[in-house]
Amino acid sequence: MTQTTLDFEQILLHMGPQHPSTHGVLRLDVTLDGEVVVDCLPVIGYLHSSLEKLAEKRTYVQYVPFTDRYDYLASMHNNFVYCRAVEQLLGLEVPARAEWIRTLVNELQRIASHLVWLGTFGNDLGAWTVFLYCFRERELIIDLFEAISGGRLLYNYLRIGGLKNDLTPDFAEKARAFCKLMPGRLDELDRLFSTNRIFLARTREIGVLEPETALAYGCSGPTLRGSSVSYDLRKARPYGVYDQLDFEVPIRTGGDCLARYQVRLEEMRQSLRMVEQCLDGLPSGPIQAKVPRVIKPPEGEAYAAIESPRGILGCYLVSDGSNRPWRLKWRAPSYNNLMAFPEMVRAHLVADIVAILGSIDIVVPEIDR
Repeated sequence: MTQTTLDFEQILLHMGPQHPSTHGVLRLDVTLDGEVVVDCLPVIGYLHSSLEKLAEKRTYVQYVPFTDRYDYLASMHNNFVYCRAVEQLLGLEVPARAEWIRTLVNELQRIASHLVWLGTFGNDLGAWTVFLYCFRERELIIDLFEAISGGRLLYNYLRIGGLKNDLTPDFAEKARAFCKLMPGRLDELDRLFSTNRIFLARTREIGVLEPETALAYGCSGPTLRGSSVSYDLRKARPYGVYDQLDFEVPIRTGGDCLARYQVRLEEMRQSLRMVEQCLDGLPSGPIQAKVPRVIKPPEGEAYAAIESPRGILGCYLVSDGSNRPWRLKWRAPSYNNLMAFPEMVRAHLVADIVAILGSIDIVVPEIDR
Protein backbone atom coordinates (compact mmCIF):
# COMPACT_ATOMS: atom_id res chain seq x y z
CA MET A 1 0.00 0.00 0.00
CA THR A 2 1.49 3.35 -1.04
CA GLN A 3 1.48 6.36 1.27
CA THR A 4 0.44 9.75 -0.05
CA THR A 5 2.08 12.86 1.39
CA LEU A 6 -0.28 15.82 1.50
CA ASP A 7 1.26 19.22 0.84
CA PHE A 8 -1.00 22.07 1.93
CA GLU A 9 -0.39 25.72 1.17
CA GLN A 10 -1.03 28.41 3.77
CA ILE A 11 -4.24 30.39 3.40
CA LEU A 12 -4.64 34.15 3.80
CA LEU A 13 -7.99 34.94 5.42
CA HIS A 14 -9.38 38.48 5.52
CA MET A 15 -11.44 38.74 8.69
CA GLY A 16 -13.41 41.99 8.58
CA PRO A 17 -13.82 44.87 8.19
CA GLN A 18 -17.51 43.93 8.42
CA HIS A 19 -17.13 40.93 10.71
CA PRO A 20 -19.30 41.47 13.84
CA SER A 21 -16.67 40.16 16.26
CA THR A 22 -14.13 42.85 15.31
CA HIS A 23 -16.15 45.39 17.36
CA GLY A 24 -15.78 48.09 14.76
CA VAL A 25 -14.40 48.64 11.30
CA LEU A 26 -11.22 46.60 11.65
CA ARG A 27 -9.65 44.04 9.32
CA LEU A 28 -7.46 41.16 10.39
CA ASP A 29 -5.27 39.55 7.73
CA VAL A 30 -4.86 36.06 9.17
CA THR A 31 -2.38 33.56 7.73
CA LEU A 32 -3.60 30.02 8.38
CA ASP A 33 -2.08 26.56 8.21
CA GLY A 34 -5.30 24.60 8.22
CA GLU A 35 -7.13 25.96 11.27
CA VAL A 36 -3.98 27.10 13.05
CA VAL A 37 -3.01 30.78 13.00
CA VAL A 38 0.52 31.27 11.67
CA ASP A 39 0.45 35.07 11.69
CA CYS A 40 -1.99 37.96 11.94
CA LEU A 41 -1.80 41.55 10.76
CA PRO A 42 -4.32 44.09 12.10
CA VAL A 43 -5.28 46.55 9.33
CA ILE A 44 -6.58 49.87 10.64
CA GLY A 45 -7.65 53.13 9.03
CA TYR A 46 -11.17 52.28 7.84
CA LEU A 47 -12.70 54.60 10.44
CA HIS A 48 -10.25 57.49 10.19
CA SER A 49 -12.01 60.63 11.40
CA SER A 50 -9.28 63.33 11.40
CA LEU A 51 -10.31 64.25 14.94
CA GLU A 52 -6.76 65.28 15.84
CA LYS A 53 -6.48 67.54 12.80
CA LEU A 54 -9.90 69.08 13.50
CA ALA A 55 -8.52 70.45 16.78
CA GLU A 56 -6.43 72.93 14.80
CA LYS A 57 -9.61 74.48 13.36
CA ARG A 58 -11.55 74.76 16.63
CA THR A 59 -11.06 76.84 19.73
CA TYR A 60 -10.08 75.08 22.94
CA VAL A 61 -13.66 75.30 24.20
CA GLN A 62 -15.26 74.21 20.92
CA TYR A 63 -13.17 71.04 20.86
CA VAL A 64 -14.49 69.58 24.13
CA PRO A 65 -17.50 67.81 22.47
CA PHE A 66 -15.18 66.25 19.88
CA THR A 67 -13.32 64.38 22.61
CA ASP A 68 -16.45 62.36 23.43
CA ARG A 69 -16.17 60.64 20.08
CA TYR A 70 -12.71 59.07 20.42
CA ASP A 71 -13.78 56.34 22.82
CA TYR A 72 -17.56 56.48 22.81
CA LEU A 73 -17.74 54.04 25.75
CA ALA A 74 -15.63 56.29 27.97
CA SER A 75 -16.68 59.83 27.06
CA MET A 76 -16.16 61.11 30.60
CA HIS A 77 -12.53 59.98 30.52
CA ASN A 78 -11.95 61.65 27.17
CA ASN A 79 -13.38 64.94 28.47
CA PHE A 80 -11.24 64.63 31.59
CA VAL A 81 -7.87 64.10 29.94
CA TYR A 82 -8.37 66.90 27.39
CA CYS A 83 -9.53 69.41 30.01
CA ARG A 84 -6.58 68.50 32.22
CA ALA A 85 -4.15 69.17 29.36
CA VAL A 86 -5.69 72.61 28.67
CA GLU A 87 -5.69 73.40 32.40
CA GLN A 88 -1.99 72.59 32.53
CA LEU A 89 -1.34 75.03 29.71
CA LEU A 90 -3.31 77.70 31.56
CA GLY A 91 -1.89 76.89 35.00
CA LEU A 92 -5.49 76.63 36.17
CA GLU A 93 -6.56 75.22 39.54
CA VAL A 94 -9.87 73.34 39.48
CA PRO A 95 -12.25 73.72 42.47
CA ALA A 96 -12.23 70.82 44.93
CA ARG A 97 -15.87 69.90 44.39
CA ALA A 98 -15.35 69.68 40.63
CA GLU A 99 -12.34 67.37 41.10
CA TRP A 100 -14.33 65.05 43.36
CA ILE A 101 -17.24 64.91 40.90
CA ARG A 102 -14.87 64.33 37.98
CA THR A 103 -13.38 61.34 39.79
CA LEU A 104 -16.85 60.10 40.72
CA VAL A 105 -18.22 60.14 37.18
CA ASN A 106 -15.02 58.63 35.80
CA GLU A 107 -15.41 55.59 38.04
CA LEU A 108 -19.08 55.23 37.13
CA GLN A 109 -18.01 55.46 33.48
CA ARG A 110 -15.43 52.73 34.06
CA ILE A 111 -18.13 50.39 35.36
CA ALA A 112 -20.43 51.22 32.43
CA SER A 113 -17.62 50.57 29.94
CA HIS A 114 -16.64 47.28 31.54
CA LEU A 115 -20.27 46.16 31.51
CA VAL A 116 -20.46 46.75 27.77
CA TRP A 117 -17.22 44.81 27.37
CA LEU A 118 -18.44 41.94 29.55
CA GLY A 119 -21.75 41.69 27.71
CA THR A 120 -20.21 41.76 24.23
CA PHE A 121 -17.41 39.39 25.28
CA GLY A 122 -20.01 36.91 26.46
CA ASN A 123 -22.00 37.40 23.26
CA ASP A 124 -18.89 36.67 21.17
CA LEU A 125 -18.57 33.36 23.01
CA GLY A 126 -22.25 32.49 22.69
CA ALA A 127 -23.53 33.71 26.08
CA TRP A 128 -26.48 35.89 25.07
CA THR A 129 -28.01 35.99 28.58
CA VAL A 130 -24.99 37.82 30.02
CA PHE A 131 -25.25 40.45 27.30
CA LEU A 132 -28.81 41.29 28.35
CA TYR A 133 -27.95 41.36 32.05
CA CYS A 134 -24.95 43.66 31.56
CA PHE A 135 -26.93 46.19 29.58
CA ARG A 136 -29.66 46.09 32.21
CA GLU A 137 -27.16 47.18 34.90
CA ARG A 138 -25.52 49.73 32.60
CA GLU A 139 -28.84 51.52 32.13
CA LEU A 140 -28.75 52.54 35.80
CA ILE A 141 -25.49 54.42 35.21
CA ILE A 142 -26.70 55.93 31.95
CA ASP A 143 -29.77 57.28 33.76
CA LEU A 144 -27.47 59.03 36.26
CA PHE A 145 -25.39 60.54 33.46
CA GLU A 146 -28.46 61.68 31.57
CA ALA A 147 -29.68 63.54 34.67
CA ILE A 148 -26.49 65.62 34.96
CA SER A 149 -25.51 66.01 31.30
CA GLY A 150 -28.59 65.39 29.15
CA GLY A 151 -26.79 62.69 27.15
CA ARG A 152 -26.83 58.92 27.27
CA LEU A 153 -23.66 58.10 25.31
CA LEU A 154 -21.75 61.31 24.48
CA TYR A 155 -22.00 63.54 27.53
CA ASN A 156 -19.91 66.68 26.96
CA TYR A 157 -20.09 67.09 30.75
CA LEU A 158 -16.64 68.28 31.79
CA ARG A 159 -15.50 71.82 31.09
CA ILE A 160 -12.10 73.50 31.05
CA GLY A 161 -11.78 74.51 34.69
CA GLY A 162 -14.68 72.46 36.01
CA LEU A 163 -18.04 70.99 35.04
CA LYS A 164 -21.10 71.82 32.94
CA ASN A 165 -23.59 71.23 35.79
CA ASP A 166 -23.58 70.28 39.44
CA LEU A 167 -25.06 66.97 40.55
CA THR A 168 -28.83 66.74 40.72
CA PRO A 169 -30.41 66.69 44.22
CA ASP A 170 -31.20 62.96 44.04
CA PHE A 171 -27.95 61.90 42.33
CA ALA A 172 -26.21 60.76 45.54
CA GLU A 173 -29.22 58.70 46.66
CA LYS A 174 -29.53 56.92 43.32
CA ALA A 175 -25.77 56.36 43.07
CA ARG A 176 -25.68 54.82 46.55
CA ALA A 177 -28.58 52.54 45.64
CA PHE A 178 -26.65 51.44 42.57
CA CYS A 179 -23.52 50.74 44.64
CA LYS A 180 -25.61 48.63 47.02
CA LEU A 181 -27.21 46.65 44.20
CA MET A 182 -24.19 45.99 41.99
CA PRO A 183 -21.99 43.69 44.13
CA GLY A 184 -24.67 41.02 44.10
CA ARG A 185 -25.24 41.51 40.36
CA LEU A 186 -21.49 41.19 39.69
CA ASP A 187 -21.38 37.95 41.68
CA GLU A 188 -24.29 36.68 39.58
CA LEU A 189 -22.51 37.57 36.33
CA ASP A 190 -19.32 35.94 37.57
CA ARG A 191 -21.17 32.71 38.38
CA LEU A 192 -22.62 32.64 34.87
CA PHE A 193 -19.07 32.70 33.48
CA SER A 194 -16.85 31.02 36.05
CA THR A 195 -19.03 27.92 36.37
CA ASN A 196 -19.45 27.57 32.60
CA ARG A 197 -17.16 24.88 31.22
CA ILE A 198 -17.43 26.22 27.67
CA PHE A 199 -16.35 29.71 28.77
CA LEU A 200 -13.40 28.34 30.75
CA ALA A 201 -12.31 26.13 27.85
CA ARG A 202 -12.35 29.09 25.49
CA THR A 203 -10.47 31.51 27.77
CA ARG A 204 -8.08 29.56 30.03
CA GLU A 205 -4.54 29.48 28.58
CA ILE A 206 -5.86 31.14 25.42
CA GLY A 207 -4.15 34.27 24.12
CA VAL A 208 -1.35 34.35 26.68
CA LEU A 209 0.56 37.64 26.72
CA GLU A 210 3.87 37.51 28.57
CA PRO A 211 4.70 40.49 30.84
CA GLU A 212 7.85 41.36 28.88
CA THR A 213 5.95 41.36 25.58
CA ALA A 214 3.14 43.48 27.04
CA LEU A 215 5.63 46.08 28.25
CA ALA A 216 7.54 46.05 24.96
CA TYR A 217 4.36 46.91 23.05
CA GLY A 218 3.35 49.62 25.51
CA CYS A 219 0.22 47.77 26.60
CA SER A 220 -1.71 49.18 29.53
CA GLY A 221 -4.91 48.80 31.50
CA PRO A 222 -6.45 45.37 32.15
CA THR A 223 -4.48 43.93 29.22
CA LEU A 224 -1.25 44.74 31.07
CA ARG A 225 -2.48 43.97 34.57
CA GLY A 226 -3.81 40.60 33.40
CA SER A 227 -0.18 39.77 32.63
CA SER A 228 0.88 40.33 36.26
CA VAL A 229 2.23 43.88 35.78
CA SER A 230 0.82 46.10 38.51
CA TYR A 231 0.77 49.54 36.89
CA ASP A 232 -2.17 51.89 37.19
CA LEU A 233 -1.89 55.67 36.79
CA ARG A 234 -4.44 56.19 39.55
CA LYS A 235 -1.81 54.79 41.94
CA ALA A 236 1.46 55.47 40.11
CA ARG A 237 0.75 59.12 39.18
CA PRO A 238 -2.46 60.11 40.97
CA TYR A 239 -4.71 62.77 39.47
CA GLY A 240 -8.17 64.02 40.43
CA VAL A 241 -8.67 62.90 44.04
CA TYR A 242 -7.36 59.34 43.66
CA ASP A 243 -4.63 60.04 46.20
CA GLN A 244 -7.42 60.48 48.79
CA LEU A 245 -9.23 57.24 47.97
CA ASP A 246 -8.66 53.75 49.34
CA PHE A 247 -8.63 51.13 46.58
CA GLU A 248 -6.57 48.25 45.23
CA VAL A 249 -5.15 47.57 41.77
CA PRO A 250 -6.31 44.09 40.63
CA ILE A 251 -3.73 41.96 38.84
CA ARG A 252 -3.68 38.37 37.61
CA THR A 253 -0.73 36.22 36.63
CA GLY A 254 -2.21 34.07 33.87
CA GLY A 255 -1.84 36.59 31.04
CA ASP A 256 -4.67 34.82 29.18
CA CYS A 257 -8.24 35.77 28.25
CA LEU A 258 -9.49 34.47 31.59
CA ALA A 259 -7.04 36.68 33.52
CA ARG A 260 -8.11 39.78 31.61
CA TYR A 261 -11.75 38.93 32.38
CA GLN A 262 -10.97 38.53 36.09
CA VAL A 263 -9.12 41.85 36.24
CA ARG A 264 -12.03 43.79 34.76
CA LEU A 265 -14.53 42.10 37.04
CA GLU A 266 -12.50 43.05 40.12
CA GLU A 267 -11.96 46.57 38.75
CA MET A 268 -15.72 47.10 38.76
CA ARG A 269 -15.83 46.12 42.43
CA GLN A 270 -13.02 48.55 43.22
CA SER A 271 -14.78 51.31 41.27
CA LEU A 272 -17.89 50.80 43.39
CA ARG A 273 -15.74 51.36 46.47
CA MET A 274 -14.39 54.58 45.02
CA VAL A 275 -17.82 55.86 44.01
CA GLU A 276 -19.04 55.47 47.59
CA GLN A 277 -15.93 57.21 48.93
CA CYS A 278 -16.43 60.09 46.51
CA LEU A 279 -20.02 60.49 47.65
CA ASP A 280 -18.91 60.44 51.29
CA GLY A 281 -16.10 62.97 50.79
CA LEU A 282 -17.84 65.30 48.33
CA PRO A 283 -17.20 68.89 49.51
CA SER A 284 -19.41 71.89 48.92
CA GLY A 285 -18.35 74.87 46.84
CA PRO A 286 -18.14 75.98 43.22
CA ILE A 287 -17.87 73.55 40.32
CA GLN A 288 -16.18 75.92 37.87
CA ALA A 289 -12.97 77.95 38.09
CA LYS A 290 -12.76 81.46 36.71
CA VAL A 291 -11.76 80.99 33.10
CA PRO A 292 -11.17 83.78 30.54
CA ARG A 293 -13.99 84.21 28.03
CA VAL A 294 -11.44 83.65 25.26
CA ILE A 295 -8.93 80.95 26.20
CA LYS A 296 -5.47 81.74 24.85
CA PRO A 297 -2.85 79.70 26.69
CA PRO A 298 0.74 80.97 26.53
CA GLU A 299 3.10 79.30 24.08
CA GLY A 300 4.15 75.90 25.34
CA GLU A 301 3.17 72.28 25.55
CA ALA A 302 1.37 70.02 28.01
CA TYR A 303 0.73 66.31 28.38
CA ALA A 304 -2.00 64.86 30.57
CA ALA A 305 -2.64 61.15 31.07
CA ILE A 306 -5.33 59.22 32.93
CA GLU A 307 -6.32 55.58 33.42
CA SER A 308 -9.24 54.90 31.08
CA PRO A 309 -11.14 51.58 31.06
CA ARG A 310 -8.78 50.38 28.30
CA GLY A 311 -5.51 51.71 29.73
CA ILE A 312 -3.36 54.82 29.64
CA LEU A 313 -5.17 57.59 27.76
CA GLY A 314 -2.98 60.60 27.01
CA CYS A 315 -3.50 64.01 25.45
CA TYR A 316 -0.54 66.05 24.18
CA LEU A 317 -1.24 69.71 23.39
CA VAL A 318 0.98 72.36 21.84
CA SER A 319 -0.02 76.02 22.10
CA ASP A 320 1.23 78.84 19.87
CA GLY A 321 -0.48 81.50 21.97
CA SER A 322 -3.67 81.64 19.88
CA ASN A 323 -7.18 80.51 20.83
CA ARG A 324 -6.73 77.23 18.94
CA PRO A 325 -4.37 74.31 19.57
CA TRP A 326 -1.36 74.33 17.26
CA ARG A 327 -1.18 70.54 17.60
CA LEU A 328 -3.12 67.84 19.44
CA LYS A 329 -2.00 64.22 19.75
CA TRP A 330 -3.98 61.42 21.38
CA ARG A 331 -2.29 58.50 23.14
CA ALA A 332 -4.89 55.77 22.64
CA PRO A 333 -4.54 52.58 24.75
CA SER A 334 -6.50 50.52 22.21
CA TYR A 335 -3.76 51.10 19.61
CA ASN A 336 -0.92 49.65 21.68
CA ASN A 337 -3.06 46.78 22.97
CA LEU A 338 -4.11 45.89 19.42
CA MET A 339 -0.51 45.89 18.17
CA ALA A 340 0.25 43.10 20.66
CA PHE A 341 -2.66 41.03 19.31
CA PRO A 342 -0.55 39.02 16.80
CA GLU A 343 1.69 37.88 19.68
CA MET A 344 -1.36 36.51 21.50
CA VAL A 345 -3.04 34.76 18.59
CA ARG A 346 -0.18 32.82 16.96
CA ALA A 347 -0.45 29.01 17.18
CA HIS A 348 -4.10 29.23 18.23
CA LEU A 349 -7.13 28.14 16.23
CA VAL A 350 -9.31 30.38 14.08
CA ALA A 351 -12.12 30.19 16.63
CA ASP A 352 -9.79 31.60 19.31
CA ILE A 353 -9.33 34.84 17.36
CA VAL A 354 -12.77 36.04 18.45
CA ALA A 355 -12.11 35.33 22.14
CA ILE A 356 -8.65 36.90 22.16
CA LEU A 357 -9.69 40.05 20.30
CA GLY A 358 -12.68 40.45 22.60
CA SER A 359 -10.49 40.06 25.69
CA ILE A 360 -8.35 43.14 24.92
CA ASP A 361 -11.42 45.39 24.60
CA ILE A 362 -10.50 47.72 21.75
CA VAL A 363 -12.56 50.70 20.59
CA VAL A 364 -11.70 51.41 16.97
CA PRO A 365 -12.48 55.19 16.79
CA GLU A 366 -9.69 55.98 19.26
CA ILE A 367 -7.28 54.02 17.04
CA ASP A 368 -8.38 55.66 13.76
CA ARG A 369 -8.25 59.28 14.81
